[in-house]
Amino acid sequence: MIQTEQTIRSTALSTQQPRGSTRSPYGLQIIENCTSCSRRANGLLCDLPPDVLRAFEAIEYSSLYPKGAMLFVEGQSPRGVFVLCNGRAKIQTCSSDGKTLMWIAEPGEVLGLSATILGKPYEVTAEILESCQVNFIKREAFLDFLRMFPIACLRVVQHLSNELHSAYDQVRLLGLSHSAAEKLARLLLSWCADSGKPTDQGIRLKITLTHEEIAQMIGSSRETVTRLLGEFRNRQLIHLKGSTLLIRNKAALEAMVD
Repeated sequence: MIQTEQTIRSTALSTQQPRGSTRSPYGLQIIENCTSCSRRANGLLCDLPPDVLRAFEAIEYSSLYPKGAMLFVEGQSPRGVFVLCNGRAKIQTCSSDGKTLMWIAEPGEVLGLSATILGKPYEVTAEILESCQVNFIKREAFLDFLRMFPIACLRVVQHLSNELHSAYDQVRLLGLSHSAAEKLARLLLSWCADSGKPTDQGIRLKITLTHEEIAQMIGSSRETVTRLLGEFRNRQLIHLKGSTLLIRNKAALEAMVD
């Protein structure tokens, strides 16, 4: 655990940027302050009243992280919360027999929130999926901030409620689906709803996950995901080329789920 803590600290220190800096070693557009951030509306703790937002900025530390960096690991004592300014993170938890369940955190999400509030170990591991900027707030400072600003407490309640809603969706995906094909169809349909772009040929998606990572999202194996994607392609339900996935027959996927 000590080695993990040192690794996390060294990663942040090596990429930490002073406020107002625009230099980025990863080609990122650095967000210099929350007030001028174009993605501010995406985060419940980002879109606060001006006076509350200034108080929030005063206690956060902005850092840049490369792909593969660990923000925290399952079982580690909570140091504080992490706000994803851009990029994405892979959130995963493992069972005693080595099985892994994984989902993706998007920009604006607050990671480590429930563990920080409860003072209990982080329930999951958070790994950077693509180079991104992350704002960190120490646990003591974050709790003091919540005591001072009731509206921030309300936003935290909303954020935790969103996490609970997502957990229900995950339970529904894993527990109520009758087959791996149905689980994969549900996942593809959720991606269509979240980030799909309609085209004349179908709904276009950008997929940066490996077959192994997709398998972890639906509680299956890499071999099963590879086989099912091949079957979907042969049935003309999808077309996959590189990282571009085209949903050619959304109705057929919906029929599998129904």
